[in-house]
Amino acid sequence: MDSPIKKRKCSTERSWHIRASTTAKNTNNPIRRIVDGMKLTPNPEKKMIALSIGDPTVFGNLPPAKEVEDAVIEMVRDGHHNGYAPAIGFEASRAAVAKHFSIPEAPLTSKDVVFTSGCSAALDHCITVLANPGENILIPRPGFSLYKTLADSLGIGIKHYNLIPEKHWEVDLKHLESLVDNKTRAIVVNNPSNPCGSVYSKEHIKDILGVAERNTLPVIADEVYAFMVFPGQTFYSVASQSTDVPVLSCGGLTKRFLVPGYRMGWVLIHDRNEIFEEEVRSGLINLSQRILGPNTLVQGALEKILTTIPQEFFDRICTSFQRNAELSFSLLSQIRGLTPVMPYGAMYMMIGIDMGCFPGIKDDLDFVERLVTEQSVFCLPGRCFQYPSFFRIVLTLPEDHIHTACERIAEFCESHYYRVNGL
Repeated sequence: MDSPIKKRKCSTERSWHIRASTTAKNTNNPIRRIVDGMKLTPNPEKKMIALSIGDPTVFGNLPPAKEVEDAVIEMVRDGHHNGYAPAIGFEASRAAVAKHFSIPEAPLTSKDVVFTSGCSAALDHCITVLANPGENILIPRPGFSLYKTLADSLGIGIKHYNLIPEKHWEVDLKHLESLVDNKTRAIVVNNPSNPCGSVYSKEHIKDILGVAERNTLPVIADEVYAFMVFPGQTFYSVASQSTDVPVLSCGGLTKRFLVPGYRMGWVLIHDRNEIFEEEVRSGLINLSQRILGPNTLVQGALEKILTTIPQEFFDRICTSFQRNAELSFSLLSQIRGLTPVMPYGAMYMMIGIDMGCFPGIKDDLDFVERLVTEQSVFCLPGRCFQYPSFFRIVLTLPEDHIHTACERIAEFCESHYYRVNGL
């Protein structure tokens, strides 16, 4: 006799149809979508040079400071940081971050610091705490694609405000203000910038804050590249220039300390007139409780990481980026059809393509794909940053790689350049 279970299976036919959530369906990273769909077959006769990867550790020429390694190893050995931390992070570690970033114009205490799993999670917290589905935030164009990824997944609208390449990627203030409506909840400002490498003056930051103040909008400041500016430049945080506009500053160890894999990020709450006190502070704490924050070993090591690394380490890194930027700018400026925009910080450069000079190439995506196929040089097309007819390169490579890559780009452009009467 068949068992009841077997009879039940035989007598009941079911079809499985399990759907992904709306959040999952709405989540996509433009860079991953574009790059994964590209036809990338390098020239087998030339070694691949990737000018596309925003990870300063990839080429092995930029190791972290020994003080970072020593501090983390000490935490491993002392055995006191193997358990869970409070959702917003260890008190002593948050106090160390507050002390490191506190200035008279923008003082901080430990209660103003919320730890997150990298700066990406900090941005996620800030967008989520300030906007609801159907509302919108203003983000830069060109700009880091994650802003759109995070907002889209939550059903939050995005509006792109223009940056002006002829003004070293300053914000088009009139365009920014024209985008504000009754559903706008925040302005995202990225300084220093990915992908542009721009560094804003204090006057320009004040102008941006003027737009925010007139429209009672808080600012989400993506400052993960804070202090990563070339010699002769000065970094001014958004909060340092604000007297009335509340600011949520997102940062972390990722880039400046050359340890993106540590996933150590934070939100710095720069409140003004206790505007964030009623709901936003508690909202950030609530969000931090969804998934516990960064690695506790790194949290424990933070105080020494922030206080023992000599300034010479950071100066050397920024000088190397400046040297690569100047070399790239000099070489690429000589190529017909290309217009590089000189950066002043971070680790990127944007290069304009005069598509009319290359009639056989359809667009920036086609340009980048062919550059890989013919010259084994991989750059990111401008459309990854909502900015067609440009491409982005990174400046973290060894200098000889930069030189070789630029020579190959020159050869590629010359072979595709439109000629009249052989000229």
